[in-house]
This record gives sequence, structure tokens and C-alpha cells, in this order.
Amino acid sequence: MYCPHCGQQQVPGAVRFCSRCGFPLEGVFQLLNNGGMVPVYREPGTPVEMSPRKKGVRQGGMLFLLGAIIVPILGLFASYFDSRFPEILTALAAIICFMGGPLRMLYAAVFEEGAPRPTPQTARSYVSPPVAPRQFGSSRNTALPPPSVSTAPWRQRPNTAELATPPSVTENTTRLLDKEDRTGEQ
Repeated sequence: MYCPHCGQQQVPGAVRFCSRCGFPLEGVFQLLNNGGMVPVYREPGTPVEMSPRKKGVRQGGMLFLLGAIIVPILGLFASYFDSRFPEILTALAAIICFMGGPLRMLYAAVFEEGAPRPTPQTARSYVSPPVAPRQFGSSRNTALPPPSVSTAPWRQRPNTAELATPPSVTENTTRLLDKEDRTGEQ
């Protein structure tokens, strides 16, 4: 990665500021990680929507804790009154709270949908700034060098699989012997 301010090559992920000009690179890393989109973060005061799974687990926990409060109170009423109604009400409250609470938590944990994966919301796509007319004599330090324009015509890369194999060592030696024979005959 290169510094967008001065063009100095940087080690990705290891530095937070440019080693040459001191430009903060943290925003550049976030921009590159989000595919060129600027992430939008929520305000600190905005409420966070609870997932159905978390709501179900919370309901089950509250039902269980409510049972820990209501069942003893109903038990005291059942001992104070000699009627059969408060005893049945106490038993029913104990079954609903102490069995229903954990069952509600189990159902929510297994079957209900969890929180969606957080995806960064994008503000808008990148819009290039308007180009100001250049004035002569101003020395502006650009982030990147100007693009190089090649005037040579484009040629196709050679296929290296079609290259001829080099001759063997024995062929060169035989040629040398042939040359010696020719020079010796004359």
C-alpha cells in the first residue's frame, strides 16, 4: 500500500501513520477493508434493536425469577387461608414459572432467529471532487505520479511453451570435431 498523501510505500496493517509525512492511515485501512465504501456508525444514544432469540431468553429468565418471588408469596397465602384454591394456584404458578421459564429459554436459544451479522452501512458511494483549474507556477505535491502513456504499439507476449529446446552437449562437441576435420584436410 502507498500513502495517499506522499506516495511512500507502507507495510499494510503494521503502521498507523505514514513513515515519511505522518499522514494518518487508519481511515485508509477502513476504506480498503470495506471495498471503497465509508462505513457509517450509529449514534451512541440510539437504541439497539434486540433479536428474537435474545428477547425469548430474557422472557424465560424473567418468568423464572418471577416464579422465585410469586410462588413463596402464594405459599404463604395458602397456609394462611384454609381454602383449596390458593394451594392449586401455588402449584400452577410453580409449574408455569419453574418449568416454563427454562423451556422458554431453551426454545428461544434453539429455534428463534439470532441477531443479524453486523454489516457496515455505507453513507454513499464515492463522488470525485470537482477539479480546480491548475495555475502555472504552483508546485502541488500530488499523491501519485502522473500516469505513464506508452506510444509504442502493443505487442503480444511470446508463448514460452513454443521455445525450442537447447541442443545437447554432444551435438556441440560433434560440430567442433567436424570443424577440426575440415581444417586438417586442407
